[in-house]
Amino acid sequence: MVGPQRELLDQLLDKWGHLLLAALCQQPRRFNELKRELDGVTQKSLTQALRRLERNGLVERLVLTQRPVAVEYRITPLGRTLEEPFSILRAWTADHLPEVERHRDAFDKGADTL
Repeated sequence: MVGPQRELLDQLLDKWGHLLLAALCQQPRRFNELKRELDGVTQKSLTQALRRLERNGLVERLVLTQRPVAVEYRITPLGRTLEEPFSILRAWTADHLPEVERHRDAFDKGADTL
């Protein structure tokens, strides 16, 4: 994998990118809602991740004209196309986690066999 393709994949699968996309596929959310939902994310990390997703055309930022002014983030049609592959990946991890954990345990114990 080369250059821009790898960069995009890294951004999609970074610590917060896929979690943000999953949350926004469910419904639009405000910044503080996302911050509360993503346990452990800092304001700076959340801002950076949202900006990357917005730059890539996967998320849009809407300024709501209410008092006080608020900002809402929404998934775009392009971002929505990632819902199915991410769902498949989440299902794979749920289905195969016990086997992966057995491999981890064996590796950590230095075992040659599973």
